[in-house]
Amino acid sequence: MGALNRAGIKPAPTRNDDSGFARDVQYSFGEEWSSYHSILPEHKKEFSQYFDIVSLDSLEGLRVCDLGCGSGRWSYFLKEIAREIVLVDFSDAIFTARKNLSGSDSCLFFMCDLKELPFRDGFADFLFSLGVLHHLPTPCLDEVRNLKRAARSLLIYLYYDLDNRPSYFRSLLKPVTFARIKLSKVRSRSFREAFSLLAALFVYLPLIIAGRVLDLIKLGRFVPLYEGYKGKSVARIRQDAYDRFFTRIEQRVSRKKIEELKDTFASVEISKNPPYWHFLLKK
Repeated sequence: MGALNRAGIKPAPTRNDDSGFARDVQYSFGEEWSSYHSILPEHKKEFSQYFDIVSLDSLEGLRVCDLGCGSGRWSYFLKEIAREIVLVDFSDAIFTARKNLSGSDSCLFFMCDLKELPFRDGFADFLFSLGVLHHLPTPCLDEVRNLKRAARSLLIYLYYDLDNRPSYFRSLLKPVTFARIKLSKVRSRSFREAFSLLAALFVYLPLIIAGRVLDLIKLGRFVPLYEGYKGKSVARIRQDAYDRFFTRIEQRVSRKKIEELKDTFASVEISKNPPYWHFLLKK
């Protein structure tokens, strides 16, 4: 008899990438949100950045789905707005989300594969999935198209292809990608936590400082990581460093590719603001 998870339920058999499920990615995210479970002050600002193209008033009285909820850090800021929030994650992160939102009666928690949602079509009025679909072993834009059946409107964030950055940004990404693929195979929790801290202190922070100096002459945008991490705490940067280096699968999309979603959705609105590119889709 297989081991039980924390809910006392025997997990479904694990599958490989051929079926659209990556067991190592599931493991990494479960570990990530177990280690970085706190909802931090800067999460509120990040929430506002992601939802800049969404009228929060329009979500009042609606059923909202947080797909790939992680620690529940975005739903935390919607719990007093939406009528009901359906939080979904395929890893043990769902238990972290349940703890973070334990005081809200409007939240429902489901541990399941987002590619095999156990809900009827149109179960949500609004669905958001931020920083999730690009970690799937199947084409992320195809997965966006598949979500059309789930809700009337969707807010999505996928890693961007650095298509609005100088070419050297993409050149620098290549060694980072190589390191990520190698490091993602390491399962030691102590190694992962130590590496994330060292990366935050000796890679992210020096670039942020350099960007702050160059921003005095309006050149900060030419420093990698600066715009995305200026003003963030070491704790927040450390969590992103973990996410960056310990997840094997990472897809990136250009603004042009996102615009092609017009073949499926009636409306595609792409925010001009960071994080690039988050976008709102409507049927």
